Amino acid sequence: MTTAVAPLRYREFRSLWAATIFSATGTFIQTVAGSWLMFELTGSSTWVGLMVASSTLPFLFLSLLSGALADMFDRARLMVIAQSIMAGSALTMAVLTQLDLITPGILLGLGLVLGGGTTLNLPAWQALLPDLVPRPLLTSAIALQAAAFNTARAIGPALGGVIVVAYGPALGFGVNAVSYLSVIAVVFLIAPALTVRERDATSVLAATSIGIRYARFTPKFRNLLGVVAFFSVTSAVVQAILPVHTDHLGGSAGSFGLMLGLMGAGALVGAFVRPRLMASTTVNTVPYTISLFGLAGVGLGLAPNLWVAGVGMLLCGFFWLLTLSTLNATAQMMAPEWIRGRAMSMYNLAFAGMPLGSILAGRVADQIGTPGALVAFSVGSVLLGLVAPRFGVPRLDDIEAPMFSNGAPEPVHPETVLEGGPVIVLNTWHIDEGDYPGFARVMNQLRLVRLSTGAYRWRLMRDVSDPTRFTELFAVRSWEEHLAQHSRIDDASADLIRRAREFDRAGGPRNRHLVAVDVAEIADFEEMVATHAEMHRVDGSISLPDQET
Repeated sequence: MTTAVAPLRYREFRSLWAATIFSATGTFIQTVAGSWLMFELTGSSTWVGLMVASSTLPFLFLSLLSGALADMFDRARLMVIAQSIMAGSALTMAVLTQLDLITPGILLGLGLVLGGGTTLNLPAWQALLPDLVPRPLLTSAIALQAAAFNTARAIGPALGGVIVVAYGPALGFGVNAVSYLSVIAVVFLIAPALTVRERDATSVLAATSIGIRYARFTPKFRNLLGVVAFFSVTSAVVQAILPVHTDHLGGSAGSFGLMLGLMGAGALVGAFVRPRLMASTTVNTVPYTISLFGLAGVGLGLAPNLWVAGVGMLLCGFFWLLTLSTLNATAQMMAPEWIRGRAMSMYNLAFAGMPLGSILAGRVADQIGTPGALVAFSVGSVLLGLVAPRFGVPRLDDIEAPMFSNGAPEPVHPETVLEGGPVIVLNTWHIDEGDYPGFARVMNQLRLVRLSTGAYRWRLMRDVSDPTRFTELFAVRSWEEHLAQHSRIDDASADLIRRAREFDRAGGPRNRHLVAVDVAEIADFEEMVATHAEMHRVDGSISLPDQET
């Protein structure tokens, strides 16, 4: 328990954590009000599934953009903008519903606007978390954030059901609009204490492309995204068709809120038992918790009454929390600070399979009924758990966070800027013929380093007149981006570069940089070349002789 609550000793985290509970409570009140109002307006599982999906569907289109913005601009300001968008959407729902002007289309559209605000907010929020607590407490902080969210899940739906039954959905929307103000106030409070970091001076498109390449060329992170994507689709059924399934079992809006509350209560229990559970096992728990979530979903689908269904929801919440808190913490621990916003946006994009799963679950439920849909999708979760070990996602405690012995990986922006791009880097080796197999293995690993830290093209070329001569070629979009690439070399990558250098039989490969320049305006090279040479010296890169630059 001490480990679980240790991050609350830090004022900034504690303030944001409390605001999360209040804001998330409003979100779940909104979920009940929106889902039930859509059911009353249409009577369709498909429309209800679309409404549930609206809060996460924008992730499919805006997640990568929001991640790039979180790495390029002030994250606290982005959170304020995002929270304001969400508050405005909820307030508009409240006003239109109270005036009896709401329609299914308008309700869904406003839900998408609110989801857009959530998409903008989430990567900045997630990337901000490591600034609030020491890194050893990051996992506990993420679990506590999940606990806050699921405390709200335990309180909000039940409260939302009472509000909808007693006062109507308009009040539920209004309460949610007010709840966002607490987060805005806390962000203004903690902003002065946050570390101000220099961001990459690049375009949004280029920053987004680098984020995609990082995920593509970091195998363990890529495999993690695969597990998240599949789980988001198979697990979506529980919340997507719960309003209709509650009605199928003879329940009301209040019963629906209570069912969601039980899921939240199970998640809350999971948040506090998680540290002890993780400490008591040496195996990767993710495959087991995914399968157990699926079994709980099967039980929910086969439940003969609300009492049994409530037990199923409690278990779903418990295993849901254990699965997602572990996957989220794993993603954050893997990603270095310079790309954390984009890495978490990729994580969120992978989880955007949830709205697709919600829509599909609604369609399947309309065809075969809610019990059949719950069983079918939950069996999918069970199967995913069985094959999850093949994805090779590491156990959380086995992850070694990226280390930068040469200091924080900050981009360098000297006053004298060498214009031009792209930049082509050429590193040429002469190796012994017997070293080729080992050289090829190391270069394959080095390829991933180059492409995940900013290069958009990489090739290893062999001299046809001298088969022992190899040239590594990689291209970066600009000189400034190449300087930033040096700052992204962590200790493991620097060690790999040193191993690659050892294969050259002359004691170190020859290095050349080719930069496309503006022939109409000659830049001052001296300062930039000196800065660049120093970066090669400290980050373990291949040596840069002056005469070959």
